[in-house]
Amino acid sequence: MQLKKLNFVQRLRRRTPLGWLQLSHEKGRLAVALSGVAFADILMLMQLGFQGALFQSAVRIHETLNADIVLASPQMRNMMNLNDFSRRRLYQSLDVVGVESADPLYATMASWKHPTTRKNATMLMFGVNPDRPFVHRPDINRQLDRLKIPDTLLFDQKARGDYQVALEGYAQGKPMTTEIKGRKQEIRGLFEVGSSFGADGSLVTSTETFLRLYPNRGASNVSLGLIRLKPGADLQQTTQVLRQHLPDDVRVYTLDEFIAFEKNYWATNTPIGFIFRLGVGMGFVVGVILVYQVLSTDVNAHLQEYATFRAMGYSQLYLLGIVLEEAIILAVIGFIPGVAISTVLYQLTRNATSLPVAMSLARAGGVLLATIVMCLISGAIATRRLGSADPADIF
Repeated sequence: MQLKKLNFVQRLRRRTPLGWLQLSHEKGRLAVALSGVAFADILMLMQLGFQGALFQSAVRIHETLNADIVLASPQMRNMMNLNDFSRRRLYQSLDVVGVESADPLYATMASWKHPTTRKNATMLMFGVNPDRPFVHRPDINRQLDRLKIPDTLLFDQKARGDYQVALEGYAQGKPMTTEIKGRKQEIRGLFEVGSSFGADGSLVTSTETFLRLYPNRGASNVSLGLIRLKPGADLQQTTQVLRQHLPDDVRVYTLDEFIAFEKNYWATNTPIGFIFRLGVGMGFVVGVILVYQVLSTDVNAHLQEYATFRAMGYSQLYLLGIVLEEAIILAVIGFIPGVAISTVLYQLTRNATSLPVAMSLARAGGVLLATIVMCLISGAIATRRLGSADPADIF
């Protein structure tokens, strides 16, 4: 076995790299081919990057919720479209063995005035109990006591928009005020979450201030219920008991299920999720077409050489190997500028939108694999003429 492996490696080293020699012989054609592959990679990487930012930005708050189980209305569409349910369900959940606490969370999409430009912006605002941290975020939790003063807010300084002047003034001790529902609000602390595809940023205030701004909501109707379990309690078992114990006017999710629900909403129930998937598919198809055109032209240009190989006794598989070698070379080399340009575009997008667009190793590896498959498909299609070509006919 070792001898066979050694012989294979030796034959591979002695093999003439015909695929590379043919590609590098025509420098202009090679540049066009690599540009096509890079363009297809950029299309796929950008769409995947936007899709990843969509999911990540949508669940940044979800992932840090101080809860093991989440109660929500059956009419809930996503975090920005929550329907209220009775606070009584939180009290009922305390009857279940294993439940330690059940806290209400109020949330709504708030229209607020920019502190300096006075233009309206849409923010996701949470009403919370300052004595009960609702998220595992030190930058929020250490400032919750400041919300005990009426009409005060914590502001997401990574929100979409130009807040530089206001933030500089705040850093110098100047008051930072705004308006929500015609009421003056003072910003008493900053945190960093960032924007999403549905909201420019986030705000946190006390339950009392929240209900003062939205008196029609009422304290008896809550947006979400945050359930924490006692140490040692079984998550799945307690979740099942809660589902059986509580009426049908409330849904019971584990935290992971709640996160998955949000992602699934954006992936399947919104046009933007479909558009991103379509964009990835179109990038793949465009790449197949572009690489096919290059390889097909290369095959036609060297048809007599291929016919000579056939006349010398080389198999169709050998000729196919040459073209597929070219395809893999194009895929690997073309991927390098594609991922480099995409990384720069990610940075520009992140700076302009505050969305979490970042290159990941898994995404880059997946697109590289897709690029190789894309180029192999193009190479296989480009060699169709060789299968039926008779050396005698060509000469």
